[in-house]
Amino acid sequence: MPDPNAIQDAETDDPSAVAAVSNLAVATPVGLPQLSANALQAYDAISNALADPTFLTAQPFAAAMQIAPGANVRDLDVVLGVGIGFAEDPDDPVSDPGEGCLQLYTSQPVTKDEAVNYVDAAFGVSALATGNIPVRVIHTGPIDALSHRFQARPAPGGVSIGHRNITAGTLGCLAQGRAAPRDARMLVLSNNHVLANVNSAAPGDIILQPGPADGGVVGTHDIGFLERFVTISFTNTNYVDCATAWVDPGKVRPELVYLRSGIPQHFRTGTTPKTATVGMTVGKSGRTTQLRVGRVVGVNARIRVNMGGGRIALFDDQITIQGVNGDFSRGGDSGSLVWEWTGGRDPIGLLFAGGGSYTFANPIGRVLNALDIDLI
Repeated sequence: MPDPNAIQDAETDDPSAVAAVSNLAVATPVGLPQLSANALQAYDAISNALADPTFLTAQPFAAAMQIAPGANVRDLDVVLGVGIGFAEDPDDPVSDPGEGCLQLYTSQPVTKDEAVNYVDAAFGVSALATGNIPVRVIHTGPIDALSHRFQARPAPGGVSIGHRNITAGTLGCLAQGRAAPRDARMLVLSNNHVLANVNSAAPGDIILQPGPADGGVVGTHDIGFLERFVTISFTNTNYVDCATAWVDPGKVRPELVYLRSGIPQHFRTGTTPKTATVGMTVGKSGRTTQLRVGRVVGVNARIRVNMGGGRIALFDDQITIQGVNGDFSRGGDSGSLVWEWTGGRDPIGLLFAGGGSYTFANPIGRVLNALDIDLI
Protein backbone atom coordinates (compact mmCIF):
# COMPACT_ATOMS: atom_id res chain seq x y z
CA MET A 1 0.00 0.00 0.00
CA PRO A 2 1.14 3.61 -0.41
CA ASP A 3 3.20 4.96 2.45
CA PRO A 4 1.08 7.42 4.48
CA ASN A 5 4.27 8.99 5.79
CA ALA A 6 5.38 9.97 2.30
CA ILE A 7 2.82 12.75 1.87
CA GLN A 8 4.34 15.70 0.09
CA ASP A 9 3.22 19.00 -1.38
CA ALA A 10 2.37 18.92 -5.06
CA GLU A 11 1.35 22.53 -5.52
CA THR A 12 3.86 23.47 -8.21
CA ASP A 13 3.17 23.15 -11.92
CA ASP A 14 4.38 20.08 -13.77
CA PRO A 15 7.88 21.05 -15.02
CA SER A 16 7.37 19.09 -18.24
CA ALA A 17 4.20 21.06 -19.02
CA VAL A 18 5.94 24.36 -18.33
CA ALA A 19 8.88 23.31 -20.50
CA ALA A 20 6.52 22.34 -23.29
CA VAL A 21 4.89 25.76 -23.17
CA SER A 22 8.28 27.50 -23.11
CA ASN A 23 9.43 25.54 -26.14
CA LEU A 24 6.68 27.11 -28.23
CA ALA A 25 8.59 30.40 -28.30
CA VAL A 26 10.12 30.94 -31.71
CA ALA A 27 12.67 33.31 -33.12
CA THR A 28 11.83 35.92 -35.73
CA PRO A 29 11.50 33.98 -38.97
CA VAL A 30 13.78 34.64 -41.90
CA GLY A 31 13.55 33.89 -45.60
CA LEU A 32 10.58 36.13 -46.40
CA PRO A 33 12.22 39.40 -47.46
CA GLN A 34 8.97 40.86 -48.77
CA LEU A 35 7.24 40.58 -45.39
CA SER A 36 7.42 43.97 -43.72
CA ALA A 37 9.19 44.66 -40.46
CA ASN A 38 5.82 45.56 -38.90
CA ALA A 39 4.41 42.20 -39.95
CA LEU A 40 7.39 40.36 -38.46
CA GLN A 41 7.00 42.31 -35.22
CA ALA A 42 3.31 41.40 -35.11
CA TYR A 43 4.21 37.76 -35.73
CA ASP A 44 6.67 37.80 -32.83
CA ALA A 45 4.15 39.48 -30.53
CA ILE A 46 1.41 36.95 -31.29
CA SER A 47 3.85 34.03 -30.99
CA ASN A 48 5.02 35.26 -27.60
CA ALA A 49 1.44 35.70 -26.40
CA LEU A 50 0.55 32.16 -27.47
CA ALA A 51 3.59 30.81 -25.62
CA ASP A 52 3.15 32.88 -22.45
CA PRO A 53 2.38 30.45 -19.58
CA THR A 54 0.65 33.22 -17.62
CA PHE A 55 -1.74 33.92 -20.46
CA LEU A 56 -2.33 30.23 -21.13
CA THR A 57 -3.33 29.41 -17.57
CA ALA A 58 -5.17 32.54 -16.51
CA GLN A 59 -6.63 34.32 -19.52
CA PRO A 60 -9.24 31.74 -20.61
CA PHE A 61 -10.91 31.76 -17.20
CA ALA A 62 -10.87 35.54 -16.88
CA ALA A 63 -12.17 35.95 -20.41
CA ALA A 64 -14.97 33.45 -19.90
CA MET A 65 -16.16 35.12 -16.73
CA GLN A 66 -16.17 38.58 -18.28
CA ILE A 67 -17.32 37.84 -21.81
CA ALA A 68 -19.77 34.97 -21.71
CA PRO A 69 -20.65 33.33 -18.41
CA GLY A 70 -21.45 29.71 -19.12
CA ALA A 71 -19.43 29.57 -22.33
CA ASN A 72 -17.05 26.78 -23.13
CA VAL A 73 -13.58 28.01 -22.19
CA ARG A 74 -12.07 26.42 -25.28
CA ASP A 75 -14.43 28.36 -27.52
CA LEU A 76 -12.76 31.54 -26.30
CA ASP A 77 -9.42 30.45 -27.75
CA VAL A 78 -10.35 31.80 -31.18
CA VAL A 79 -6.80 32.16 -32.47
CA LEU A 80 -4.86 28.97 -31.78
CA GLY A 81 -1.73 29.73 -33.76
CA VAL A 82 0.13 32.03 -36.12
CA GLY A 83 2.31 31.36 -39.13
CA ILE A 84 3.81 32.92 -42.23
CA GLY A 85 2.86 31.99 -45.76
CA PHE A 86 1.85 33.30 -49.15
CA ALA A 87 -1.48 34.15 -50.70
CA GLU A 88 -2.77 30.91 -52.19
CA ASP A 89 -6.35 31.76 -53.19
CA PRO A 90 -6.35 33.86 -56.40
CA ASP A 91 -9.98 34.80 -55.79
CA ASP A 92 -9.18 36.29 -52.40
CA PRO A 93 -5.68 37.74 -52.44
CA VAL A 94 -4.48 39.23 -49.19
CA SER A 95 -1.15 40.45 -50.52
CA ASP A 96 0.53 41.17 -53.81
CA PRO A 97 2.01 38.24 -55.77
CA GLY A 98 5.15 36.93 -54.10
CA GLU A 99 4.53 38.76 -50.85
CA GLY A 100 4.14 37.00 -47.56
CA CYS A 101 1.21 37.22 -45.18
CA LEU A 102 0.46 36.33 -41.59
CA GLN A 103 -1.67 33.22 -41.16
CA LEU A 104 -3.99 33.07 -38.16
CA TYR A 105 -5.14 29.55 -37.30
CA THR A 106 -8.57 29.66 -35.68
CA SER A 107 -10.75 27.29 -33.71
CA GLN A 108 -13.90 28.69 -35.30
CA PRO A 109 -14.91 29.88 -38.79
CA VAL A 110 -14.51 33.60 -38.12
CA THR A 111 -14.01 36.53 -40.47
CA LYS A 112 -10.67 38.27 -40.81
CA ASP A 113 -11.99 41.27 -38.90
CA GLU A 114 -13.18 39.03 -36.05
CA ALA A 115 -9.81 37.29 -35.86
CA VAL A 116 -7.95 40.60 -35.94
CA ASN A 117 -10.17 41.99 -33.20
CA TYR A 118 -9.53 38.90 -31.10
CA VAL A 119 -5.76 39.28 -31.51
CA ASP A 120 -6.07 42.90 -30.37
CA ALA A 121 -8.30 42.14 -27.38
CA ALA A 122 -6.74 38.89 -26.17
CA PHE A 123 -3.08 39.35 -27.09
CA GLY A 124 -2.77 43.14 -27.02
CA VAL A 125 -1.47 43.17 -30.61
CA SER A 126 -3.19 46.05 -32.40
CA ALA A 127 -0.92 46.32 -35.44
CA LEU A 128 -3.14 44.06 -37.54
CA ALA A 129 -6.10 46.39 -37.11
CA THR A 130 -4.42 49.08 -39.24
CA GLY A 131 -5.01 47.01 -42.36
CA ASN A 132 -1.41 47.47 -43.47
CA ILE A 133 -0.36 43.90 -42.64
CA PRO A 134 -1.64 41.12 -44.92
CA VAL A 135 -3.59 38.55 -42.92
CA ARG A 136 -5.10 35.23 -43.93
CA VAL A 137 -7.46 33.38 -41.59
CA ILE A 138 -7.23 29.59 -41.72
CA HIS A 139 -9.94 27.68 -39.86
CA THR A 140 -8.25 24.57 -38.48
CA GLY A 141 -10.76 23.79 -35.74
CA PRO A 142 -9.43 22.84 -32.28
CA ILE A 143 -5.86 21.76 -32.90
CA ASP A 144 -5.84 19.94 -29.58
CA ALA A 145 -8.90 17.79 -30.29
CA LEU A 146 -7.70 15.15 -27.86
CA SER A 147 -9.29 13.80 -24.70
CA HIS A 148 -7.69 13.47 -21.29
CA ARG A 149 -6.83 9.81 -21.90
CA PHE A 150 -3.08 10.17 -21.55
CA GLN A 151 -0.90 8.93 -18.71
CA ALA A 152 0.19 11.75 -16.41
CA ARG A 153 2.63 11.64 -13.52
CA PRO A 154 1.91 13.36 -11.35
CA ALA A 155 -1.74 12.89 -12.35
CA PRO A 156 -4.08 15.89 -12.04
CA GLY A 157 -7.83 15.87 -11.68
CA GLY A 158 -9.72 15.44 -14.93
CA VAL A 159 -7.73 12.56 -16.44
CA SER A 160 -8.65 8.95 -17.17
CA ILE A 161 -8.67 6.52 -14.26
CA GLY A 162 -10.37 3.27 -13.38
CA HIS A 163 -10.49 -0.05 -11.60
CA ARG A 164 -8.59 -2.72 -13.51
CA ASN A 165 -11.86 -4.44 -14.51
CA ILE A 166 -13.78 -1.44 -15.91
CA THR A 167 -13.35 0.75 -18.99
CA ALA A 168 -12.45 4.24 -17.74
CA GLY A 169 -13.78 7.18 -15.79
CA THR A 170 -12.36 10.41 -14.43
CA LEU A 171 -10.08 11.22 -11.52
CA GLY A 172 -12.06 13.91 -9.72
CA CYS A 173 -9.67 15.48 -7.23
CA LEU A 174 -7.55 14.81 -4.14
CA ALA A 175 -8.80 14.24 -0.62
CA GLN A 176 -7.79 12.95 2.80
CA GLY A 177 -9.60 11.20 5.61
CA ARG A 178 -11.02 13.18 8.51
CA ALA A 179 -9.67 10.87 11.20
CA ALA A 180 -6.61 8.70 11.80
CA PRO A 181 -5.22 6.76 10.09
CA ARG A 182 -6.95 8.03 6.96
CA ASP A 183 -5.98 11.64 7.63
CA ALA A 184 -2.42 10.66 6.69
CA ARG A 185 -3.42 9.08 3.37
CA MET A 186 -3.35 10.74 -0.01
CA LEU A 187 -6.66 9.84 -1.63
CA VAL A 188 -8.24 10.43 -5.01
CA LEU A 189 -11.99 10.85 -5.34
CA SER A 190 -14.16 9.39 -8.08
CA ASN A 191 -17.30 7.24 -8.44
CA ASN A 192 -18.05 3.78 -7.08
CA HIS A 193 -18.70 2.62 -10.63
CA VAL A 194 -15.28 3.96 -11.69
CA LEU A 195 -13.06 2.80 -8.82
CA ALA A 196 -15.10 -0.05 -7.32
CA ASN A 197 -16.79 -1.50 -10.41
CA VAL A 198 -20.31 -1.05 -8.99
CA ASN A 199 -19.72 -2.85 -5.67
CA SER A 200 -17.79 -5.71 -7.34
CA ALA A 201 -14.32 -4.67 -6.20
CA ALA A 202 -12.54 -5.12 -2.89
CA PRO A 203 -10.35 -2.69 -0.96
CA GLY A 204 -6.78 -3.15 -2.14
CA ASP A 205 -7.71 -3.73 -5.78
CA ILE A 206 -5.39 -2.00 -8.24
CA ILE A 207 -6.45 1.32 -9.75
CA LEU A 208 -4.99 2.35 -13.10
CA GLN A 209 -4.25 5.73 -14.67
CA PRO A 210 -5.16 5.86 -17.47
CA GLY A 211 -8.07 3.46 -17.18
CA PRO A 212 -8.04 0.13 -19.07
CA ALA A 213 -10.04 1.51 -22.01
CA ASP A 214 -7.32 4.08 -22.57
CA GLY A 215 -4.42 1.65 -22.48
CA GLY A 216 -3.94 1.28 -18.73
CA VAL A 217 -2.16 -1.99 -17.89
CA VAL A 218 -1.64 -3.57 -14.48
CA GLY A 219 1.99 -3.30 -13.46
CA THR A 220 2.68 -0.41 -15.82
CA HIS A 221 0.00 2.16 -15.05
CA ASP A 222 -0.81 1.41 -11.40
CA ILE A 223 -1.52 4.61 -9.49
CA GLY A 224 -2.99 3.25 -6.27
CA PHE A 225 -5.44 0.90 -4.59
CA LEU A 226 -9.15 1.01 -3.89
CA GLU A 227 -9.47 2.42 -0.38
CA ARG A 228 -13.18 2.87 0.36
CA PHE A 229 -16.51 3.04 -1.44
CA VAL A 230 -20.14 3.62 -0.59
CA THR A 231 -22.20 0.61 -1.65
CA ILE A 232 -24.84 1.28 -4.30
CA SER A 233 -28.18 -0.23 -3.33
CA PHE A 234 -30.59 -1.68 -5.86
CA THR A 235 -33.43 -1.93 -3.35
CA ASN A 236 -33.15 1.29 -1.33
CA THR A 237 -32.63 4.94 -2.18
CA ASN A 238 -29.08 6.13 -2.92
CA TYR A 239 -27.65 9.59 -2.50
CA VAL A 240 -24.08 9.13 -3.71
CA ASP A 241 -22.00 7.13 -6.16
CA CYS A 242 -18.52 7.62 -4.77
CA ALA A 243 -15.25 5.96 -3.83
CA THR A 244 -11.65 6.75 -2.93
CA ALA A 245 -8.33 5.27 -3.95
CA TRP A 246 -5.17 5.43 -1.83
CA VAL A 247 -2.29 6.72 -3.93
CA ASP A 248 1.38 7.55 -3.68
CA PRO A 249 1.60 11.34 -3.12
CA GLY A 250 4.32 11.54 -5.75
CA LYS A 251 1.98 10.22 -8.44
CA VAL A 252 -0.72 12.91 -8.15
CA ARG A 253 -1.09 16.67 -8.01
CA PRO A 254 -3.89 18.84 -6.58
CA GLU A 255 -4.69 20.81 -9.72
CA LEU A 256 -7.18 19.95 -12.45
CA VAL A 257 -6.13 19.89 -16.10
CA TYR A 258 -7.33 20.97 -19.51
CA LEU A 259 -5.57 20.99 -22.87
CA ARG A 260 -4.80 24.14 -24.80
CA SER A 261 -3.12 23.69 -28.16
CA GLY A 262 -2.24 20.18 -27.05
CA ILE A 263 -0.43 21.33 -23.92
CA PRO A 264 -1.73 20.51 -20.41
CA GLN A 265 -2.74 23.59 -18.43
CA HIS A 266 -3.36 23.27 -14.70
CA PHE A 267 -5.64 25.20 -12.36
CA ARG A 268 -6.90 24.88 -8.80
CA THR A 269 -10.43 24.57 -7.54
CA GLY A 270 -11.61 25.37 -4.04
CA THR A 271 -11.84 22.83 -1.24
CA THR A 272 -14.82 24.19 0.71
CA PRO A 273 -18.13 22.58 -0.32
CA LYS A 274 -20.85 24.84 -1.65
CA THR A 275 -24.53 24.13 -2.18
CA ALA A 276 -25.68 24.17 -5.79
CA THR A 277 -28.48 26.56 -6.69
CA VAL A 278 -30.61 26.76 -9.81
CA GLY A 279 -29.01 29.10 -12.32
CA MET A 280 -25.48 28.60 -10.99
CA THR A 281 -22.81 28.43 -13.69
CA VAL A 282 -20.55 25.44 -13.14
CA GLY A 283 -17.55 23.76 -14.72
CA LYS A 284 -15.91 20.38 -14.86
CA SER A 285 -12.82 18.80 -16.38
CA GLY A 286 -13.34 15.22 -17.51
CA ARG A 287 -11.69 12.37 -19.36
CA THR A 288 -13.91 12.54 -22.46
CA THR A 289 -15.24 16.05 -23.02
CA GLN A 290 -12.44 17.81 -21.17
CA LEU A 291 -13.22 21.29 -19.84
CA ARG A 292 -16.90 22.17 -20.17
CA VAL A 293 -19.23 24.74 -18.70
CA GLY A 294 -22.87 24.27 -17.82
CA ARG A 295 -25.69 25.63 -15.75
CA VAL A 296 -27.54 24.08 -12.84
CA VAL A 297 -31.12 23.70 -14.03
CA GLY A 298 -32.47 21.62 -11.15
CA VAL A 299 -31.80 20.42 -7.63
CA ASN A 300 -33.34 17.72 -5.44
CA ALA A 301 -33.76 15.48 -8.47
CA ARG A 302 -34.85 11.88 -8.04
CA ILE A 303 -33.70 9.66 -10.90
CA ARG A 304 -33.42 6.00 -11.86
CA VAL A 305 -29.95 5.23 -13.16
CA ASN A 306 -28.90 2.25 -15.27
CA MET A 307 -25.76 0.93 -13.57
CA GLY A 308 -25.18 -1.79 -16.17
CA GLY A 309 -26.08 -5.45 -16.25
CA GLY A 310 -29.78 -4.61 -16.17
CA ARG A 311 -29.45 -3.09 -12.69
CA ILE A 312 -31.39 0.08 -11.96
CA ALA A 313 -30.57 2.21 -8.92
CA LEU A 314 -32.69 5.01 -7.48
CA PHE A 315 -30.88 8.24 -6.58
CA ASP A 316 -32.41 11.12 -4.66
CA ASP A 317 -31.38 14.74 -4.00
CA GLN A 318 -29.29 15.03 -7.17
CA ILE A 319 -28.10 18.11 -9.08
CA THR A 320 -29.22 18.52 -12.70
CA ILE A 321 -26.85 20.31 -15.08
CA GLN A 322 -27.27 21.28 -18.72
CA GLY A 323 -24.35 22.18 -20.96
CA VAL A 324 -24.34 25.63 -22.49
CA ASN A 325 -22.29 24.95 -25.61
CA GLY A 326 -22.86 21.28 -26.28
CA ASP A 327 -23.05 18.43 -23.81
CA PHE A 328 -21.66 19.04 -20.34
CA SER A 329 -20.50 15.43 -20.18
CA ARG A 330 -20.38 12.09 -21.98
CA GLY A 331 -19.43 8.55 -21.12
CA GLY A 332 -16.07 8.46 -19.36
CA ASP A 333 -16.57 11.80 -17.59
CA SER A 334 -18.02 10.05 -14.53
CA GLY A 335 -16.11 10.98 -11.42
CA SER A 336 -15.39 14.57 -12.47
CA LEU A 337 -15.50 17.24 -9.80
CA VAL A 338 -18.13 19.89 -10.55
CA TRP A 339 -17.35 23.39 -9.31
CA GLU A 340 -18.85 26.86 -9.44
CA TRP A 341 -17.42 28.72 -12.40
CA THR A 342 -16.89 32.06 -10.69
CA GLY A 343 -15.14 33.14 -7.51
CA GLY A 344 -13.02 30.49 -5.86
CA ARG A 345 -14.33 27.66 -8.05
CA ASP A 346 -15.89 26.06 -5.00
CA PRO A 347 -16.84 22.37 -5.40
CA ILE A 348 -20.57 21.68 -5.66
CA GLY A 349 -20.89 18.11 -6.91
CA LEU A 350 -19.46 14.81 -8.14
CA LEU A 351 -20.56 13.95 -11.68
CA PHE A 352 -21.92 10.42 -11.99
CA ALA A 353 -24.63 10.07 -14.64
CA GLY A 354 -26.14 11.62 -17.73
CA GLY A 355 -28.97 11.30 -20.19
CA GLY A 356 -29.39 13.25 -23.42
CA SER A 357 -28.13 16.77 -22.89
CA TYR A 358 -28.44 16.59 -19.10
CA THR A 359 -25.85 15.59 -16.52
CA PHE A 360 -26.41 14.59 -12.90
CA ALA A 361 -24.12 15.07 -9.93
CA ASN A 362 -24.15 14.07 -6.27
CA PRO A 363 -24.07 17.06 -3.90
CA ILE A 364 -20.44 17.28 -2.83
CA GLY A 365 -21.34 17.68 0.85
CA ARG A 366 -23.11 14.32 0.82
CA VAL A 367 -20.10 12.72 -0.90
CA LEU A 368 -17.61 14.02 1.65
CA ASN A 369 -19.74 12.98 4.59
CA ALA A 370 -20.41 9.53 3.17
CA LEU A 371 -16.70 8.85 2.66
CA ASP A 372 -15.62 10.80 5.78
CA ILE A 373 -13.11 12.87 3.82
CA ASP A 374 -12.15 16.47 3.09
CA LEU A 375 -10.87 17.85 -0.19
CA ILE A 376 -7.30 19.11 -0.37
